[in-house]
Amino acid sequence: MKPILNFHKVILLVAAICLSTALSSCHKEGTGGKSSISGSVKHHDASIPNSIVYIKYGTKEFPGTDVSRYDASVTADANAHYEFKDLRKGDYYLYGVGYDNTIMEAVTGGISVKLKYNKETETDVPVTE
Repeated sequence: MKPILNFHKVILLVAAICLSTALSSCHKEGTGGKSSISGSVKHHDASIPNSIVYIKYGTKEFPGTDVSRYDASVTADANAHYEFKDLRKGDYYLYGVGYDNTIMEAVTGGISVKLKYNKETETDVPVTE
C-alpha cells in the first residue's frame, strides 16, 4: 500500500506545480507591464487639445459611451498628445471625448489597440461629430 500512497503524493505535487505555474504566468490586460500607448486625438487632420482619452482593458469591442465603464483616463495636452504607460500586452479600447473649436461641436470616437510585450505603440484616436 505504501508505494501507491507515494505515487498519489507525487501526482498531486506535480499537478499543484503545474497549476501554480499556469496561474502565475497568466496576466490580464491592465497596468503592471512594460508597454505603452501614446498618440494624438484627431478630428480628421485637426488636433483636439485637452481631450479626455479613456481606456478599457481586455477588449477589442467598443464598450459604449458611458465613461464609468472604462478602467482609466488621461487628459491630452495642449498639442492633443496623450499617453498610457506601464501596460501589459493584450487588447485595449481607447475612447476620446473632446471639443473641436473650428466647428464648435463636441467630438467623440475610439479605436481598438493590440499591445505587444515591452513595446511603445503610437496610435491616434480618431474622433468625429
